[in-house]
Amino acid sequence: MNIEYILNNISFHIQIVKLNIIFRLNKSSRCDLNPLTKNITSYLFKFPIICIKAIKINILYNIKSSLIELNLKKSNLRNPLKIAIIGTGYVGLVTGACFAETGNDVICVDIDEVKITKLKKGLVPFYEPGLDALVQRNIAQGRLAFSTATVAAVEQSQVIFMAVPTPTGEDGSADLQHLLSAVYEIAKGINGYKVIVNKSTVPVGTAIKVSNLIAELTNQPFDVVSNPEFLKEGAAVDDFMKPDRVVVGSDSQQASDILKDLYAPFMRTHDRLIVMRVESAEMTKYFANAFLATKVVFINEAARLCEKVGADINEVRAGISSDERIGRHFLFPSLGFGGSCLPKDVRAIVQTAKTFDSRLFIAEAVLESNELQKKFIPTKILHRFGNNLAGLRFALWGLAFKANTDDVRESPALVIIDALLAAGAELAVYDPQALENVRRLYQSKLIYAASAGAALDNADALIIATEWNEFRHPDFQMLKERLKHPIIFDGRNLFNAQNMRALGFEYCGIGLK
Repeated sequence: MNIEYILNNISFHIQIVKLNIIFRLNKSSRCDLNPLTKNITSYLFKFPIICIKAIKINILYNIKSSLIELNLKKSNLRNPLKIAIIGTGYVGLVTGACFAETGNDVICVDIDEVKITKLKKGLVPFYEPGLDALVQRNIAQGRLAFSTATVAAVEQSQVIFMAVPTPTGEDGSADLQHLLSAVYEIAKGINGYKVIVNKSTVPVGTAIKVSNLIAELTNQPFDVVSNPEFLKEGAAVDDFMKPDRVVVGSDSQQASDILKDLYAPFMRTHDRLIVMRVESAEMTKYFANAFLATKVVFINEAARLCEKVGADINEVRAGISSDERIGRHFLFPSLGFGGSCLPKDVRAIVQTAKTFDSRLFIAEAVLESNELQKKFIPTKILHRFGNNLAGLRFALWGLAFKANTDDVRESPALVIIDALLAAGAELAVYDPQALENVRRLYQSKLIYAASAGAALDNADALIIATEWNEFRHPDFQMLKERLKHPIIFDGRNLFNAQNMRALGFEYCGIGLK
């Protein structure tokens, strides 16, 4: 083979590549490239044998490229993951419904047969905006199911989320009895590699404890992962669909990859998934809530001092929260924090520290200060009306610990109710969602109003304990007419103090002169 032939062969292949590029450009841009191709094709026809060989090579190359492209596309596709959620409480149901919404096959399990029967009909046992529609839609589309059979659910699932209650024990630590009971049932159903995901809030070291327990009960392969939840009640669906972070604690690359794949639909604009050690993930949940609780307590302590010195906490808040290092979130004066997470988690992290012969002085002070803040409004009422409230009726707007939920667990409103009842007062209460939950607790001890306005009838004063939107812009003239005395104890600072006093109200807020 002479030099001329080699050079012509190389030149020919260059022309083929050029021609291929031109044709691709022509296909994508729709521009007229004929003048460019005439010169190249005239050159190619001078070497017909080489041309045929090169065309074969080019065809094979294009076929190979197409197959590679097809395989790449296939690699981005997957069959729906089969997921079991153990526990249909707040966290479990939101998690299951949201994973079903992204195309996975989800079965939620609970030992409460009555609850499961209702869920199969699409009846959500608690109030959370948007969750009813999400559950009903995914049941109808066959992606979300409910069962009481834990073992069967585990057998047919690849990923198992534990979302069972971990209530506060007698010593303040998290009670793991429900979680460990679930672990025994899960172990019975492990029939191949499974990823066991702990979604419940648990003390550091729980993942290792769970892993050791399962290893004693089965010789099947598995990994235990920590994946704490950071859902806000009242905005849980949106929080899950658009998370500010997803924390995965895992020492297994295989398990981490599965969780990354599972959460990928929620990370399309920005990857917020953080993989860390299991122990770090368990601690992250507790310290996140402890820090938020600290911010709530801090602004409430500031409010108490503002009242004494003649400052306005709303003005102080505006001044300090403009500093980006401090921020605006969780700095609203209130009656204190409640609910299912902050009180329980702060107590648990305090107890965890004691277990390791350490103390969290700030967290301990947070709990003490928060209990003091819950008594703030009752103290003001007793100061205004005297210690004996017999013969007086108070209207109480808001029973849930926060707006957009029916959760009354550790709600400051309950502290107000207990204090006023103990002093002999009568209470007419109203809440858009939490009325029945309070009725179960107090039964005939309270008057249950059908509306905010109805609660005012024959009331000597109004107390506002929850920041529902419907309370923000009432008919103030109606308020004055229906109350025996135009007195408002506002535990959420919904109104402007100066405006209220100008309207003739005796207005008592938090941290206001």
